[in-house]
Amino acid sequence: MWRRLRTRPSALAAASVLALLVLLALAAPLLAALAGQDPHTYHDELVDSARGGVPYGSFGGISADHWLGVEPGTGRDLFVRLLYGARISLLVAVGATAVQILIGLLVGLAAGLGSRWVDAVLGRITDVFVALPFLVLAIALTAVVPRDFPRPLLLILVIGLLGWAGTSRIVRAQTLTLKSLDFVAASRLAGSGRGRTARRELIPSLAAPVITYAAILVPTNIVVEASLSFLGVGVTPPTPSWGQMLSTAQTWFRADPAYVLLPAGLLFVTVLAFTVLGDAVRTALDPREASRLSVGTARAKRARKEKTS
Repeated sequence: MWRRLRTRPSALAAASVLALLVLLALAAPLLAALAGQDPHTYHDELVDSARGGVPYGSFGGISADHWLGVEPGTGRDLFVRLLYGARISLLVAVGATAVQILIGLLVGLAAGLGSRWVDAVLGRITDVFVALPFLVLAIALTAVVPRDFPRPLLLILVIGLLGWAGTSRIVRAQTLTLKSLDFVAASRLAGSGRGRTARRELIPSLAAPVITYAAILVPTNIVVEASLSFLGVGVTPPTPSWGQMLSTAQTWFRADPAYVLLPAGLLFVTVLAFTVLGDAVRTALDPREASRLSVGTARAKRARKEKTS
């Protein structure tokens, strides 16, 4: 897979962007100390109270002390808050994806390897979760939980417990296909139980589709977390989040465009990088897809040569 990924410049660029983003998020406390700022300290002297809290200076108050300016109304350092917001977004997205993959893998394997009635019951439960209005139910669940419950953990559980059905369907379909193949039948004939067969034979064969789907789920979960925070039921102040920043920034668009564009731009770049990398991983893990792409590229090259000749 790595050999195929290295031949795609888009995949390398996306992986580099994500690696840089993760590095910045992990180093947020160190960078905050280097900048001499923290995400919660108010700087009232840096905003113009006569204009409703607009930062003094150009481009949102950029200065030697505040590298990306300050937050309107509060004067909190925007660079540090963006770094800590990246930690929340990535933590929630990756954690929720892990919960979705784990539940979906277990349910899908149980449905694919179980008896007919087990498959039918689990299939109906999966259909119910697919049909549920995800965003409405997520808003309801996050709204009724007490505010003192850790919000990142709550978002991970809510998104993960509501979004596993797609993984389950993929795993079940692949399990039904794989269990009819010779190597799985040989394992069963050798006396292996369903658990041992699933652990030693099926799960390694399911790695490619599961990893591909996980790469697609991460950017989706980033958007879901940002949406819930934007609606006021996600991460609560003073904990910074990109969605929460966008929610408060909508009233400052004309007075301070940078406060809107910076978190929105980071969110867009992160989701785009994950999407591009996920598509590259899907192609790298599917030799048939890679061969189709290579054949298409070869045909296109021959067609160009014929036109030029």
